[in-house]
Amino acid sequence: MKNPRAENIKIICKNRKAHFNFEVEDTFECGIVLLGSEVKSLRSGKANLSDSYGKVRNNEIFLVDAHISPYMQANRLNHDPLRERKLLLHKREIRRLAGKIAERGFSLIPLKMYFKNGKIKIEMALARGKKIYDKRESIKRKDQRRELERLLKFRHQDR
Repeated sequence: MKNPRAENIKIICKNRKAHFNFEVEDTFECGIVLLGSEVKSLRSGKANLSDSYGKVRNNEIFLVDAHISPYMQANRLNHDPLRERKLLLHKREIRRLAGKIAERGFSLIPLKMYFKNGKIKIEMALARGKKIYDKRESIKRKDQRRELERLLKFRHQDR
């Protein structure tokens, strides 16, 4: 018998460049206000979070520049693919995030969008942008790890 509280998660899309361009300080889950044609389009997996970010306006947080492709069967009732979408958070969370974003260097970026128990959720991150030399360091570490794994694999094949 299944646990009724078990989470059923299906990932729609991820922001792959987020961890490369930013140092993630804190993550949190939030809901999003969508139109029907946007939900239908997301069910077919047509979304892109690569250049999107969160913006605080009038004590509300909006997701800006997230691209959700138009739903083909919606014809004239379709949505604007790049419209601003309101994120659903508690008031105290919004106040805390607004204070952090006001600090120098912090940004609000989406990491992934997913279905959780039939509802669309977004994992947002409070992040600080990386400098170019930090990115080079990340690339160097990744190359070293890849080289080490390759050598270990090669060594195990000799036996």
